[in-house]
Amino acid sequence: MTSLLHVNPRVRGIGVSSQVGLQSLAAQITQQISMGAAKPFKEVIDVSTIDPQRAGMKPISFIRQVLATCLYPQLLDDRSLPQDVKLRAQRLLEACDGGSVGSYTASSGLLHVRRSIAEFITRRDAGVPSYPENIFVSAGSQRALMVVLKLLGRGEGDTRTAVLTPVPPPHTLPAVLDEAQVTPVPYLLAEERGWALDLDELRRALAAARGRCEPRAIFISNPGNPTGHVQDRKSIEDVIRLAAAERLLLLVDEVYQDSVFGPNTEFVSYKKVLFEMDEEFAETVELVSFHSLSCTTIGECGLRAGYMEVVNMDPGVMHFADTMLCTDINTPVTGQLALDLLVNPPTPGDDSYDTYTQETLLTRATLTHNAQHGHELLSDLPGMSCQPAMAGVYLYPRLQLPAEIREQAESLGVDADVLYCQKLLEEEGVFVGAGHHGGTTGSHHLRLCVLVPRDTLEDVLARLGSFHLRLMDPDGGVGTSRETTF
Repeated sequence: MTSLLHVNPRVRGIGVSSQVGLQSLAAQITQQISMGAAKPFKEVIDVSTIDPQRAGMKPISFIRQVLATCLYPQLLDDRSLPQDVKLRAQRLLEACDGGSVGSYTASSGLLHVRRSIAEFITRRDAGVPSYPENIFVSAGSQRALMVVLKLLGRGEGDTRTAVLTPVPPPHTLPAVLDEAQVTPVPYLLAEERGWALDLDELRRALAAARGRCEPRAIFISNPGNPTGHVQDRKSIEDVIRLAAAERLLLLVDEVYQDSVFGPNTEFVSYKKVLFEMDEEFAETVELVSFHSLSCTTIGECGLRAGYMEVVNMDPGVMHFADTMLCTDINTPVTGQLALDLLVNPPTPGDDSYDTYTQETLLTRATLTHNAQHGHELLSDLPGMSCQPAMAGVYLYPRLQLPAEIREQAESLGVDADVLYCQKLLEEEGVFVGAGHHGGTTGSHHLRLCVLVPRDTLEDVLARLGSFHLRLMDPDGGVGTSRETTF
């Protein structure tokens, strides 16, 4: 088939974002506290993005035990370790050249790991086959996305490659598109319908882009990041039909697939739906799906590993994808091994099964509780509304800010939600993400990660609530004398 992808080697730097500026401010405040500066709080709590273990969530014992044994094989003789841990470590070491995690691997990842991923996808999709040669392991899902975007990008001006992107997007997506020199074409998600994807809005965005750029792909986040929306089968089928009609590549971010907790809600992969449609779609629509170790409930962000599966893609393009991954030599081996453990966990009868099940269920229970509890409290605040999340790790409340605050932000040349986050950080030591996405006039949001310990979230909500009440009614006597000024 004629592929939608072409090779484009150009690279451009990433601009400074509001997230970076807030991170810098958080670091400054933390340093001030360490040097003895008087603050009304003891520490900065960062819930702006997912990093569960930094927030205090505990790692999964099985994963750490196996990785420790792979790093220090003498532990194979340690009688205190479960037998299945040692057996798994042995198999993984055998898959490494020289029997060591210190060896290089193929740029697309260890074949053993790619086989495990393919088997996982086949199980997940109820028998829809997946093949190791279609799996590419990378140093996180963003790295894999960057490879695809650089292959996709070409042209200048009205022929420049464009990608339809959701509003709001994952907060790192704009910078990735910018570095790949790809034009974003925003399509708005329907906040009033729980951030649902609207097919007519996709068509509108596509029509508006014609003549000023060349749309060649649709980026989908499902489950939604940061919205927590989960697409149903019909919605997915509609998007696939549109992609087929317009010859658009589907780029599907499915990193929160194991974090679905909404009632009567389930994750169905784009690939499964595609292969259950007529052959005219199943055999022609090009699809790339992404998953990441960082964004799963096990939260191993620092191990830096993810993967993409490509479907219906020209072998020549796949060769170029592999070649571009060679610039990284290979994904860190410990991350690759952790991917294997993610997709192939202990099963009933294994020594580690009960502990693994208890630990993962506790994490999921914490996430579910925090998402529901956070939604309730944020929705009760004046001037704030919040759609319930069905999946993922974020809440994404909307701010209805007084006119004087919006005017002050405009005079300072910043977005009102960025100014809100800055003041919240300075006065309460709470670091939330600014949800400004440039797509809707007067729309301001916050991004708040809830995959944190319960007591941490309670502290965050108490501080945020106190700040917000002072902001909305500075003379109303809300039980605190701390001053909020804009």
